[in-house]
Amino acid sequence: MANKTLTRADLAEAVVEKVGLPRNESQELVELVLSEISTTLASGESVKLSSFGSFGIREKGERIGRNPKTGEEVPITPRRVLVFRPSNIMKDQINIGLVRRKAAE
Repeated sequence: MANKTLTRADLAEAVVEKVGLPRNESQELVELVLSEISTTLASGESVKLSSFGSFGIREKGERIGRNPKTGEEVPITPRRVLVFRPSNIMKDQINIGLVRRKAAE
């Protein structure tokens, strides 16, 4: 299986093919959607995309970690991390694709 990363350009191209918008408008639309998602998450709010999943921010407190090479204890600063939770529909689509791929082998 070839590992290909889906890029902004790929998303814009899909909008061109499926919606029929001009290429520059498709790129602007993709940028607007991604920007809105980023801004909402940065403000601490969740983003829920029906049939896809939800993005959220989790607060992680300060804790003690360990350097794996030296074994030295080091403090890990508090931070916010992005989390994604796929919807059940997304999980089912992924698992159906896995079953089809195994059946084809």
